[in-house]
Amino acid sequence: MGRIIKRILAGMLLLVVALVVVLAVNTMRYKPAAISQAEPFDLGADVDAAARTLSEAVTFQTVSDDLSRPDFPAFVRFVETTYPRVNATMTREILAPNTPLYKWQGSDDSLQPVLLAAHYDVVPVAPWSLDKWVHPPYDGAISDGFVWGRGTLDDKGALVAMMTAAEKLIADGFTPKRTVYFSFGGDEEIGGDGAKAVAEHLTAQGIRLAWALDEGSFVLDKIIPGLDQPVASINLSEKGYLTLELVAKSAGGHSSMPPRVTAVGRIARAVERLQANPVPGGLTGVSDEFFDALGRYFPLGQRVAFANRWLTEPLLERILSAAPSTDAMLRTTTAPTMLTGSTKENVLATQATATINFRLHPRDSIEDVVAHVRETIADPEIEVRHAPGFASPASPVSSSQAQGYKDIEASILAAFGPLATVPGLTIAATDARHYATAADAAYRINPFKIEGHDLERFHGINERLSVENLGRGINFFGDLLRKQ
Repeated sequence: MGRIIKRILAGMLLLVVALVVVLAVNTMRYKPAAISQAEPFDLGADVDAAARTLSEAVTFQTVSDDLSRPDFPAFVRFVETTYPRVNATMTREILAPNTPLYKWQGSDDSLQPVLLAAHYDVVPVAPWSLDKWVHPPYDGAISDGFVWGRGTLDDKGALVAMMTAAEKLIADGFTPKRTVYFSFGGDEEIGGDGAKAVAEHLTAQGIRLAWALDEGSFVLDKIIPGLDQPVASINLSEKGYLTLELVAKSAGGHSSMPPRVTAVGRIARAVERLQANPVPGGLTGVSDEFFDALGRYFPLGQRVAFANRWLTEPLLERILSAAPSTDAMLRTTTAPTMLTGSTKENVLATQATATINFRLHPRDSIEDVVAHVRETIADPEIEVRHAPGFASPASPVSSSQAQGYKDIEASILAAFGPLATVPGLTIAATDARHYATAADAAYRINPFKIEGHDLERFHGINERLSVENLGRGINFFGDLLRKQ
């Protein structure tokens, strides 16, 4: 018997050693790619002048809560007069609502055109927050190495960077081989009808873009927990958008004689079921591509888990699902945002409603999500209906092996120096989803480096863009345009 036990223990030890060897070998092979490099590029543009232009651009209160503001056509005229060479060289059309589309004719019509995009509308500034701004949000102050104000990061900074680059290249005598379009949406924050009009306009003319580039990510510095290496996330797709209403009805009456399940209770139970049972996710598709590329840059402990997903994937998915930022990369998210019921505390509601917002992962369709909701709440007494407003599926996933991606990646490296680059997923909505309908591929990144403290500035207080960042953005667009 003792001999048998020894053999069993020896066999178990051999299995453990073999497992350790396999884990170690896989981890050794799962190396971070050599930090990408490219020949540094400096366009030689006047960055201080560009900062002054961005400062003036901020003073136009192109707030998307009222598209009838005179600031919108005034801003379009400002772009026209600020870049005289661009407007003398390129043709321009104004599509509704106040969306200028520039066309820089290339020398080779056999090449597919490309499109660079930004938007100039901004979200409102909350009145209660005005005294918390270091500089008033529409003054465009230049101070401490930053341009301050609403729209600097989102997204007038990108517009100024790309137009400054184009103006300088034209002054230097450059003409692209392929035709380049520039589109500047005036209503991105409220759905992007301008970008949609551009895509429809191009399609109606039989123009199919090789690729489009819009906002959607940044060069992330010390934002991803456990990762010190700056990472440029060049996003291949963006999530879709869907809002559903759950509606329960009952007879109502006085709260002193309630039924066992009221309309409010029925809705509450449904919401709890949806939160306890999110839409299935996982490390597949663009999520797999993102985490596989990113995981190689983590310290050894995390790298072991990413390198041996055949063993660790269930645990890895549970860990990633625990944090909202990484969970959003894995699945369609479920966010109950609004509840309505009775108008008085002692009156039973005749109707109760829950509003649920979903951001759709590319693996899920709108129909998939509706089916998931019906199956999960499992209550035929609840009506599931689409809420008023727009809904859109996730955009197609573009290739990270295509030339457009490689050009964008190389230009990021030329402007920022050696850093990690990964293909990613935009978890919010941008105009790129509209441009994608007229293009073979759509990519999303703004050529600015941001840190953790910058995240709260988006749509928040003290939005700002450093003059250094603006210069790097100009160099990025200059290098990217030279490649076309």
